[in-house]
Amino acid sequence: MEPITYPLTSDGPFNPPKEVRAPVSRLRYPDGTLGWLISKRSMIREILADPRFSARQELRSTFFSSAATTPPARPGMFIGMDPPDHTRYRKHLTGQFTVRRMRKLTEHIEQVTGQYLDRMADEGPVADLVQSFAAPIPAQVICELLGAPLDYRERFMTEAMTMSRTDVPKQDVTAAVMSVSAYLGTLVKEKRKSPTDNLLSGLIHDSDLTDEEVTNIAFLLLGGGLDTTANVLGLGTFALLLDSTQIPVLTDPATVDNAIEELLRYLPVVPGTARSALEDVEVDGVLVKAGETVMLSLPGANRDTAKFADPDALDLRRDTHGHVAFGHGVHQCLGQQLARVEMRVAFPALFRRFPDLAMAVSPDEVPVRDDMVIFGVHALPVTWDVGQK
Repeated sequence: MEPITYPLTSDGPFNPPKEVRAPVSRLRYPDGTLGWLISKRSMIREILADPRFSARQELRSTFFSSAATTPPARPGMFIGMDPPDHTRYRKHLTGQFTVRRMRKLTEHIEQVTGQYLDRMADEGPVADLVQSFAAPIPAQVICELLGAPLDYRERFMTEAMTMSRTDVPKQDVTAAVMSVSAYLGTLVKEKRKSPTDNLLSGLIHDSDLTDEEVTNIAFLLLGGGLDTTANVLGLGTFALLLDSTQIPVLTDPATVDNAIEELLRYLPVVPGTARSALEDVEVDGVLVKAGETVMLSLPGANRDTAKFADPDALDLRRDTHGHVAFGHGVHQCLGQQLARVEMRVAFPALFRRFPDLAMAVSPDEVPVRDDMVIFGVHALPVTWDVGQK
């Protein structure tokens, strides 16, 4: 088959690129190497559970990097590692992100959400929902979990935006990475001297991890906690304002959990993940040769008609069991329970507070993040009845 090339073709703010409509495609990466783009849900789950496919970053090409020039992951950067190294780091974090522990955060997240809604109401009746609501809530929560002062939240958000852009010079991305890493390194040293009640202090004092390892783990957690949930909140609100008949399903405590899962399935926020074949492997009749990289489209898998009927429709009442928005296998997203709690609190609170929330611009005027690694909207201008407080 003729290989497709990057960049992929945008198909609107709520649909994955047109190229991922095919279950399997040959793919030519920007460095010239050939690999595969896979969107078939069953194949993706099989590959993510198969140890013959490696997550080691130095073995795989992507749309933004080449295996020929990518060094091994730094100590603590476990998402770019395979077991047993990946297992060693991840085990230190599993106790920090249990369902029970994340649910205990609910009351605090409700308080944080209420504060930002109050501020929106005071400054309204027009706001950019991204800057006023979607971005600061997860940013504050992850900063508090790590024990980072909230004074640094804006700085972290700015640096994270730079690191996520695909249209900025490489040196700017490198400078942003170094800036955040340097600050986190200083924070780790402070927590080692004077521990407080937070995740970072727990990692330092309840494990044998070095300062470098803890710093790099904190970097991963910060990046994951800042951008992904923020874009589900922003892009999800955009989708719901275009189909407001579904909002009551989201604000009903009896159906909110399923509604959140459907939003996770439907919204193409995280484009996917990559694996490299350690040997020749045949998957569903496709021979992936040793050394080839497979790009796994999670949004494509979540639109697989073999699993989801009418997958391009947002239906908050549908059975969403089996979506792969958080991945699958040993690398499944560690912070997924925290993300669910934040969404479960923030979405209903927003629409209860502003029941007549509406777009302040036409849908085609909303700037989408097609220049970012994580997809979403750069801004979402909204308005409401000025009498609401």
